Formats: sequence, structure tokens, C-alpha cells
Amino acid sequence: MPRLFFGLELPEECKGILLDLACGIPGARWQSRDQLHLTLLFLGQVEPERVPSVVTGMDGLPLEAFSLRLRGTGCFGDPEKPRNLWAGVAPEAPVAALHQEVDRRMQGCGFAPETRDFRPHVTLARFGRRKAGSVAAFLDRNQALSTPSFIISSVSLFASTPGKEGSRYEVFARFPLTRSQES
Repeated sequence: MPRLFFGLELPEECKGILLDLACGIPGARWQSRDQLHLTLLFLGQVEPERVPSVVTGMDGLPLEAFSLRLRGTGCFGDPEKPRNLWAGVAPEAPVAALHQEVDRRMQGCGFAPETRDFRPHVTLARFGRRKAGSVAAFLDRNQALSTPSFIISSVSLFASTPGKEGSRYEVFARFPLTRSQES
């Protein structure tokens, strides 16, 4: 059964900037280049017979392509014992609107609505069961993170395969956003 989620792919330039942030924080498992993305909606294990409806449920997204940049860093959990470390995005509003649209469409395909608050971010490192070190100095040092802006022109459906080095993500399908009026 595939493990699926919707997300946004990042340009290679931004991935390089994020990879350069990796440093010696005890217990941190840093994401690899291929793992860097922004999750919009996690579906989890999806029965193979439901996959076609997931794909057709995303046809004709009515939202326009938009400009985005990665900005600032943060963590989930206490900075002294974090669960993960992330880079934020700016502006958040178009990403939140996209999340809501994808969630609405997946509810139409029989998936339960997302109940957690949505915080657009790119995971940089996970801590899991490992003893996490403090990330306070990292957050102070990288609070001014700001990448060049880039265009989000599609939503990707990713398949996730767990492994020893963390999950491996593969793009299963892409769904274009409509072209911006300005382009």
C-alpha cells in the first residue's frame, strides 16, 4: 500500500542553501537534498484502488501560480528538546489556500479532513527518539534566512518509502496551477 502526501517541490538553489545550514546539533538527523520539500497534506497509507480517485480529484486546480521564498527558521517542540527543525515560508497565505483546496478535494475523495493546524514549513532535521540537543543557537544564527523567491506552479503527489536513512520520496504525479495573470 503506498504512503502518499501532497507537497511542493523546491528549486535546487534553495535546497543548496538549506543543506548549507546543517551543523553539529546533537541528535539531529538532517534531511538530504532529495528529502527537502514542503508538505501540504499527508494522506498516509492509501489502498491501491483509491489512488486513481486521488489523482482525478486533483484535476483542474483553480489557483494561480505564485511566488514564494523560504524565510526564517523555527522548531516544533521546545528549543531545548525539539522534535524537528524547519525553515518557514513567505508569504504563507497562498500556501495555506493551496493546503485548504487540496484538503477539500481529498475530503471529496473520502479522506478525513485535516484536524491539525497547518504551518507551512520545510523540515530541515528530525530528532525522533535520539537525544536532541538545543537548537536555540541555530535559531538565533538563522532567524534572518531568506532565499531568492521562486515560482510555485504545481502541486506534487509524493510516494514515501521508509528506509534506514529516513524516508525516500518519489514524485508520483504533478498537478499544474493555472498560470499567473502577470506571466
